[in-house]
Amino acid sequence: MLKLRLSRGGTKKRPVYKVVVADSRFARDGKFIEKVGFFNPLLPKEKKERIGLEAERIKYWLGQGAQPTTRVARILGENELMPMPANGNNPQKAVPKKDRKKEGSEEAPKAEAKKEEAPKAEAKKEESPKAEAKKEEAPKEEKK
Repeated sequence: MLKLRLSRGGTKKRPVYKVVVADSRFARDGKFIEKVGFFNPLLPKEKKERIGLEAERIKYWLGQGAQPTTRVARILGENELMPMPANGNNPQKAVPKKDRKKEGSEEAPKAEAKKEEAPKAEAKKEESPKAEAKKEEAPKEEKK
């Protein structure tokens, strides 16, 4: 299956992407059929040099059945080469990770509470024999 996707270039911490047509089985930065544009995420959105696309070639490949990835579809939608894709709905993404578990069903907190109690009980059991052994050893040392 043909894909319109991003191929990463640039250096460490300074990415620059090529918009390429590639077989979906090829590696992300590997072999591709044709380069049809570029994308530089480090530049501000207002700059014209941020995105460069070859509109005619992109339209040709879309006509041949190439499917854009989510990110490329948004780039193409912003440049009016195809309809803008619908926004995804991931309400959990906006919630801080530590608070995500709390908003689940009421059974989840009960299960978490049981899990927390179990390690505490095990910890007490593990400490007991060691503590007893130390108590027994301490008086012997004093007698010597």
